[in-house]
Order: sequence, then structure tokens, then C-alpha cells
Amino acid sequence: MKNHQGIKLGITIIIMLIGFVLSGCNQTEKQSAAAATPTATREQSIWQSDYDAALKQAAAENKYVLVSISGLEWCGWCKALENEVFSKPEFVEYAKANLVCVLLDFNRSGHATNAEFAKQHEALLASYQVEGFPTVLILNSQGRAIKRDGYQRGGAAKYVEFIKETIAVNQRK
Repeated sequence: MKNHQGIKLGITIIIMLIGFVLSGCNQTEKQSAAAATPTATREQSIWQSDYDAALKQAAAENKYVLVSISGLEWCGWCKALENEVFSKPEFVEYAKANLVCVLLDFNRSGHATNAEFAKQHEALLASYQVEGFPTVLILNSQGRAIKRDGYQRGGAAKYVEFIKETIAVNQRK
């Protein structure tokens, strides 16, 4: 009888552990699903698709242009850059005041995901000789690339400092 109660207790503990593990997996799946759709958190008001219009706006407002060349649906580092930097208030506030931001998003095959500006985006991918994702370009208001970068660890505040330093160096030239 004692052995039978021990088996029941063991089975109960195993069932409870399985339930605990499965509930944790469900939470992880929800978090993964949220991370897999970074465009849902993207601050739409700062991102443009039309590169030419962005250059005109930057020239008129004397701002720099940040071009994010990304694969938001499939590229892990692109998702990390989006989730750790571009969706954070520190970056959004700085960008609204100081930058004109352009998103060029591509699928795994290298085709632009924005049908309206696909030809423009694919031509830019070639002209900037992008070899990996994410690629971030900082352009002056005339459209000349002053810096090429990608994902950096450290979050939004560090990335904003990197942009500020890049702009400061360019202004001293």
C-alpha cells in the first residue's frame, strides 16, 4: 500500500511539473510571436517608405537621414535592432526631432516587401551594395552616406549617442 501511494504521489508531481512547463512554453510562444512581428511595435509616424521624399524633407528641414535596410520578418539581428532600439522612446523622440527615417524592408529572397516602392528599394539595395542585414545608413541632408552600420548591443540610448557622435564628426568636417 505504501508503494502504491508513493507511485501516486510521483505521478501527481510529474503531472504538476508538466503543467508548469507547458504553461511556461505557452508564455514563451506568446513572447516569440510578439518578437516575430516587430512592425506591430514600430512607431509608424517616424518611418517613411519613399526614399526620394525623405531626401527632399531632410534637405528642407536640414536634418540627417537614417535608412534602415532590414528583413523584419526573418532576420534575427533586424528584429533585435527593432526591439532594442527603433521601438524605444529614447530613439523615437530623438528621431522625431533630428532625423528623417526611411525603412527599406526585404524578404529572404532580397525582394522589397513594400510593393509601392519595390523598384526604388531594390535599386537602393544594389546602389548601396548591401551585403548583410540589418544595414543602417546615416546620410547627410544632401543624401551622401556618412556612416554605415548595423546592429549594436547596448540599447536605444547607446544607439542615439552613436548617431549623435556620427553627426558631430560630420559637422566638424
